Amino acid sequence: MNSLPLSGICAQGFEPVRNAFTEIFTTGAERGASLAILVDGEVMVDLVGGFADRAENEPMTAASLIPVFSCSKAISSLVIAKTVSEGALNYEQSVASLWPEFAANSKDKVTVGEALSHQAGLCAIPDNWAPEDWFDWDKTCARLAAMAPLWPLGEGSGYHPVTWGYIAGEIIIRATGRTIGTILREDLCAPNDIDFWIGLPDAEHDRVAQTSKPGRMPNFGTLNEFQKLAFLKPWSSPGRRGGAAWRRMEIPSANGHGTARSMAELISLYANNGRLAQMQIIDPGTLKSATQSRICGPDRVLPNDLCFGAGLICNAPGRLVYGPGLRTVGHTGFGGSCLFADPDQRVSFGFATAKQDAELVRDDRAKRLIAALYECL
Repeated sequence: MNSLPLSGICAQGFEPVRNAFTEIFTTGAERGASLAILVDGEVMVDLVGGFADRAENEPMTAASLIPVFSCSKAISSLVIAKTVSEGALNYEQSVASLWPEFAANSKDKVTVGEALSHQAGLCAIPDNWAPEDWFDWDKTCARLAAMAPLWPLGEGSGYHPVTWGYIAGEIIIRATGRTIGTILREDLCAPNDIDFWIGLPDAEHDRVAQTSKPGRMPNFGTLNEFQKLAFLKPWSSPGRRGGAAWRRMEIPSANGHGTARSMAELISLYANNGRLAQMQIIDPGTLKSATQSRICGPDRVLPNDLCFGAGLICNAPGRLVYGPGLRTVGHTGFGGSCLFADPDQRVSFGFATAKQDAELVRDDRAKRLIAALYECL
């Protein structure tokens, strides 16, 4: 292996974080990643290490973009919360009040908040589907609107790996006339020089790091039918993942591209009372609704006991995912990337990895970095 490229900043007092970041490379757990930590909106850590290509010839740089998969849900949740804060949407209204076709098969009472917390029973498309069908937005949304729930509504969560993005995205289109990716770019990222994208323009594709697939399958325990549908069928995920069409498509659940710094900057809204820089993006009432646990317990799709908010994984007593804070919210992406916000410590965290591991929620590298962070606070 080539010598480790490492660059960026680490404020005094956060040296244990830098040491932990270096260690995940020297132990072979990592090949290319970025890490960022903000406290009170100020950058304390912004590190980039390793290589952007699988051959380990091209160093990762501050401009390298990494696909962070389901971390996109937490970023999309910010757009949704902004829309609620502006009065164009309410978490407690029915999805069908915006999207009448969604009422089919007794889904008429499913609320926006229930859909965003994985309670709509639409964790996957069960049959007569193909990987390329995900690239047809209208066809996918029409199929989800017509579907019967895969389990009785009101009986817990079942994580929606891909379908969440189409449901959330169509809700926002119906409420605002714009897409989640467009609002993210025009209202949040461009005005604040934040380098995160849902729907990556072709001009940015050359900056994307190559990902390495996990060397093993996720541990689901005893596989159930929901897990098979959501993860293991040939059509469970969009085709051509990692290709130009996949990067270009807006899939708010799954194909966000960014840097760790951009992730920490955006999720800092949840750590700093709904503020980004000097802008109040989310009002306090909406912030509370967005981050509250809406369902807790064993999930049908993820092999975990979790609490979900409106597009977020929520820490709770006995269900700590992102550090010790009981009000902390965040999300993990397939492969190990993660981001979270701790409003009690006013900390936001972003970790983006190009070397994918198979842990679905609690990646070991992220756990080590989070532990080092809380040593410093």
